[in-house]
Amino acid sequence: MRTHSEDGGRQQNPVEREHRVRVQKRELKTKRRRLPRKQSLKRTNRQKQNGELTNLEQLLDRIDKDAVEGSRVSVDAILDAVGRRSFGPLLLVAGLITLTPVIGDIPGVPTLMGVIVLLTAVQLLFRRDHFWLPHWILDRTLPRSKLCKMLKWLRPPARFLDRLTRPRLSAFTRGVGGYVIATACLVTAITMPATEVVLFSANVVGLVLTLFGLALIARDGLLALLALGIMAAALSFVIFGLF
Repeated sequence: MRTHSEDGGRQQNPVEREHRVRVQKRELKTKRRRLPRKQSLKRTNRQKQNGELTNLEQLLDRIDKDAVEGSRVSVDAILDAVGRRSFGPLLLVAGLITLTPVIGDIPGVPTLMGVIVLLTAVQLLFRRDHFWLPHWILDRTLPRSKLCKMLKWLRPPARFLDRLTRPRLSAFTRGVGGYVIATACLVTAITMPATEVVLFSANVVGLVLTLFGLALIARDGLLALLALGIMAAALSFVIFGLF
């Protein structure tokens, strides 16, 4: 029969105590690793409940559902479909239109998208809640057939990108990080008229805007950093092509 002192001595066994401490440390590390992921999932769920876009396919679905009517589709109708309160969806629309060869190669389209990005980026830097665009931009139209081809062409890459993106390094997409992205887009927009004369450069710049927009709606800071690197290469390509 064990005595109380023997049980107490056994409970204080240094080996067992050290083992319990190691187990507790491992459990604590596991909880810390899971916490950011849970917070990101909660944030994504809140975005969905509020009707905010969280991925590229959702944006394509909204354009396909709400904007594709009539023989021609106005910029106003497209922006109504994706929303005007957030910079990310506006960037995505401008980027996708410029990126897609079937529309982005139409003369004047890169310049028009550049003006849209320029105006919205300036308003974001001045912390406006809603983005204003002049009527002469909102009334511009695109052929419905070409817009439908663009949506169909973008579906496979959209599914691929949505599988890769997720909330991570969110500090690069919020606060100061968001203003850095807005400034980068402002610089990119200024160069977009020059892409009209440099072969394939408009599509590359469209890719940059698309990645920035997707990074903002998905809260993916890693994607934002990748977009900054591609932007530097794209601007160098445009400048080299001009001279």
